Amino acid sequence: MISLYYISFSYVAILLFFSIFLASAIVILSYIFSSSTPDVEKVSAYECGFEPYEDARHVFDIRFYLVSMLFILFDLEAAFFFPWCASYSCLTVDGAWIMLDFAIELLVGYIYAWEVGALEWD
Repeated sequence: MISLYYISFSYVAILLFFSIFLASAIVILSYIFSSSTPDVEKVSAYECGFEPYEDARHVFDIRFYLVSMLFILFDLEAAFFFPWCASYSCLTVDGAWIMLDFAIELLVGYIYAWEVGALEWD
């Protein structure tokens, strides 16, 4: 008699096989049906604002790093709002005040970054 352990393992094995098959099929089909005709627009500088194939000692503007760090900071802090919104009806008054304090601190940080000119681009 087959035990429940092996039946559960077979479900995982089927899921793993299907996942590998589907991922392989997507990669192979995209390789077959995609066109690889690079033109001037495809190989031009996209987000960073400088040509990617220059000298390796090219000096970057510090604003690139500052904007990316601020984006990561505020994006991660904003992600804390989602669990709060999902469990808002179960929160106590203390939990609501803690989240309000967090929102105020986030707003103060945003206003500070705005005032010192970290978000401005000349």
